[in-house]
Amino acid sequence: MLRAHLLAARLAGPVATSREKSLRSYRLFAARDPRVTIGLDPVRTWRESDLLRLMADKCGVSADPTHVTGPDVIDPERTLTALNAFALRLRAAAAARVPVLLGTGHPHRLLIFYAELADALSAAGCLVLSPAQGRCIDITTRFGVRTYRLDYVRGVALVREPGARCAGSEPGAHSHSPLPVRAALEGVMEAGGPLPELVIGDHGWVCGAGQLGIESIGLADTDDPALFVGEAEGRVSVAVPLDDGVRSDYYRPLTRYVLNRACLSQ
Repeated sequence: MLRAHLLAARLAGPVATSREKSLRSYRLFAARDPRVTIGLDPVRTWRESDLLRLMADKCGVSADPTHVTGPDVIDPERTLTALNAFALRLRAAAAARVPVLLGTGHPHRLLIFYAELADALSAAGCLVLSPAQGRCIDITTRFGVRTYRLDYVRGVALVREPGARCAGSEPGAHSHSPLPVRAALEGVMEAGGPLPELVIGDHGWVCGAGQLGIESIGLADTDDPALFVGEAEGRVSVAVPLDDGVRSDYYRPLTRYVLNRACLSQ
C-alpha cells in the first residue's frame, strides 16, 4: 500500500527533481563545492562517475551518463528499504531513551513529518532537545550573507529569515547549511546539557551532525548526494531516497509507516 502511495504522490518513481539538476549537484560535489557537500568532508575522492554509480545504487537513478534530461527516478523499493532501516534506528533510540535533536531545511514540506516523530520519541521517554533557540546564524546564500534565527516548532529546529513572524510560528526558511546544527550543538555544550545521540533531519542537519561523529538519519532527494556519500562512508546511518519537495500532507502515510515499524504509534 505504501509503495502505491509513493508512486501516486511522486515521492518515488519519476519525481519532480530533474535529471539536469541532479547531475549538476554531482558535478559540484565532485568539485567539493560547500553548497552541495553541506557539512560533509568526504574521506575519499568522489568523481562524477563515482557519484552517479552511488546514486544509482542508493536511489535507483539511471546509471547511464548519456541520460541527461527529463525527470529523475527513485526506486520505491529502495525507499521502503531505507524507511525500514530509519524506523529501526528510531526504535533503538526510543528503547534506550537517548537525547535526540530534530532539524529540517525543508520546513514548508517536512516540518509535520519530523514533528510527529518528535512527539512519539518524547512520549517514549527521549529528551527532545531545543538548544540555542533564538541564536543568530550568518549563512551564505545566492543573495550574499544573510542572518537567520534558530527556532523550534513542536521540537523541530529550523531557521527563520530576518523579519520573520513571531517565534513558534511556521514555516521557516529553506536551507542546506550545516551551520544551524553546529549552532545547536554549541548551544548544548554551552548549557552543559547532554549532547544528542541521534540527529534526525535532512540537508546540513544530517551531514553536519554526521561529520562531527553524531549518529544521524534523514531524508534526501536525488540532488542531495552528500547524505548518500555520508552513508557510504559511515557517517550517516540511514539516508532515505525520496522527493523532499511534495505537499506536506503526502508525507503523512510515511510517518504512520515509520512509527508503526518503530513500535511508536500512539
